[in-house]
Amino acid sequence: MSTDDGGAEPLTALVTGATGYIGGRLVPELLAAGFRVRAMARNPDRLEGREWRDAVDVVRADAQDPEQLAAAMAGVDVAYYLIHSLGSGPTFEERDRRTARAFAVAAREAGVRRIVYLGGLHPDAETLSPHLASRREVGDILLASGVPTAVLQAAVIIGSGSASFEMMRYLTERLPAMVAPRWLDNRIQPIAVRDVLRYLVGVARLPEDVSRTFDIGGPDVLTYREMMQRYAAIAGLAPRLIRTVPVLTPKLASLWVGLVTPVPGPLARPLVESLIHEVVAKEDDIRRYVPDPPEGLLGFDAAVELALQKVREFDVATSWASATPQGAPSDPLPEDPDWAGGSLFVDERERVVDATPEDLWAVIEGVGGTTGWYSWRLGWMLRGLMDRLFGGPGLRRGRRHPTRLWVGDPVDWWRVERIEPGRLLRLRAEMRLPGLAWLELGAHTDDDGRTVFRQRAIYHPHGLVGQLYWWAVTPFHGVVFGGMQRNLATAAEGRAAAA
Repeated sequence: MSTDDGGAEPLTALVTGATGYIGGRLVPELLAAGFRVRAMARNPDRLEGREWRDAVDVVRADAQDPEQLAAAMAGVDVAYYLIHSLGSGPTFEERDRRTARAFAVAAREAGVRRIVYLGGLHPDAETLSPHLASRREVGDILLASGVPTAVLQAAVIIGSGSASFEMMRYLTERLPAMVAPRWLDNRIQPIAVRDVLRYLVGVARLPEDVSRTFDIGGPDVLTYREMMQRYAAIAGLAPRLIRTVPVLTPKLASLWVGLVTPVPGPLARPLVESLIHEVVAKEDDIRRYVPDPPEGLLGFDAAVELALQKVREFDVATSWASATPQGAPSDPLPEDPDWAGGSLFVDERERVVDATPEDLWAVIEGVGGTTGWYSWRLGWMLRGLMDRLFGGPGLRRGRRHPTRLWVGDPVDWWRVERIEPGRLLRLRAEMRLPGLAWLELGAHTDDDGRTVFRQRAIYHPHGLVGQLYWWAVTPFHGVVFGGMQRNLATAAEGRAAAA
């Protein structure tokens, strides 16, 4: 076991949730602080393309599998538990409980010196929302593990790509006037993601006899109404007209948020429910162990300005959409054409393109988001709206960068499953479907030296309903997939002609 005393070997930190919003940002911070880092993920392929990928030890493990956890914990000094089940359905409490217990046992048996958990700030004397109650319970389970544990409790985290920030941003930008729940006037103590990461790194070296919760928050205490008005001012928008009513329930409010913002209803609901409570730090003991930086904690206005700058410069390192939501399809596309897992329906098209493979690839890699899908825009919009009404992501997740893609990136209702730069982009559908679906877009050169654009839509139905769905949408394939291939090829040819 390594130590950090007297210039000895650096501490080894295990980061769970390394593909998620906080985990993906914590890894480079730990590396910069001199830690050896082991990044744990159910699908390590989704870490490809990260700048820090080659500087860490990557381990494939499911947090609910004791054997995989034991292997991941071997030789670890500090274990970061950055797993939660926001927006994951009615069984999330039992799943959170089971996963936390497995993690606690594995850490204790592996001789881990400290566990660090990021939970939610909450009042003590109130009945908590189910998600806040579950996060408190997870903290209690880890504190009872027998391993010294630091539970950091934060309210709204302000940073480019955070679900809380994106929800506030889109509500403010898209609604100059709104009717909102009266608990928009409850007090909240937001904190910049930069300061959250600084605390997460700092508590790794707490004294061994310190095992407790710490409330963490920024220097400002505001209502959500004030946060929206201050965001509007920073973004150069007119003051928002906000009227509160007592009858808007969290369920109704989350459905409304799901329609107006990119944050889907199942994820919006726990965020909305947390606003029912006043969430203000009751103590600031963390400063005794992790002192404030010389310039002080980042205030709300500065955190918003920094987040907006990152968004405008397409420099969003991680996003709330980086994590695959529970219940989303995750089966990889079978590579064997004689796959025994059931029927695969395929719509396959090839087209010679009067452009270089590089020009074609540039257009392929830029699909989705504000660029769109090169066919029947109204049809895509209606299907996206339908998906959101049934709890899916729809089209509003967009994409992290306008021209570059990495494995694991969301692209509207798709997620990048595989990418071979210059050759193949495979997207897996996370929309609500009675089956599994993929879309492949590829560029290659044939024997005559011509650029060929290959497009495949692949579908694995679940049961009779899944098969009926395929046959019901087949008549539209010519418009959707045929139009996509034709228009995408035309865009590539236009790009080549303009070069």
